[in-house]
Amino acid sequence: LAPLRGNFLYMDSILAFLFPYQPLPRNYACALLMIRLLFGGLFLWHGMMKIVTYGGDISSFPDPIGLGSRLSFYLAVFAEVICSAAVIFGAFYRLALVPMIITMAVAFFFVHHGDAFAVKELALIFMSMFVLMFCMGAGEYSLDNIIAKRLYENRLAIVDKTSAFRPEDYSKSEE
Repeated sequence: LAPLRGNFLYMDSILAFLFPYQPLPRNYACALLMIRLLFGGLFLWHGMMKIVTYGGDISSFPDPIGLGSRLSFYLAVFAEVICSAAVIFGAFYRLALVPMIITMAVAFFFVHHGDAFAVKELALIFMSMFVLMFCMGAGEYSLDNIIAKRLYENRLAIVDKTSAFRPEDYSKSEE
């Protein structure tokens, strides 16, 4: 693959993955927006309640993978508050979903390992939904899509300047 600019091999692929530009039908784009707002908002609320609950005594926060209660708390709050806000706005969407998926995987497989399914099902629901959201992308009504449109337009401008192929030469039908 040709680099987008400079010596960054595969930069084009990375940017296309992080900021996919795919015009979508309005109902699909609205559905993705509603999913982002609903699950991002619920997870943000979950994180805010964690701050209220453990804010005064972080030492009582679970330490499921041996990082210490304090670091575990900060990582969980980062995923549940900061990353949730990014998901709501559709900013760095796929990157923001990774810590959210990891947090729910840790909650499901480690924190609630011995608990009844009714206790750990919320973590499974969030984790499953976040994986699906990761696969679907942010949708048309997102900050990522605004970035993707600009990257796409810049990419076309670069191709137009460096290529013998000019789209405008072929846009008019010959009569």
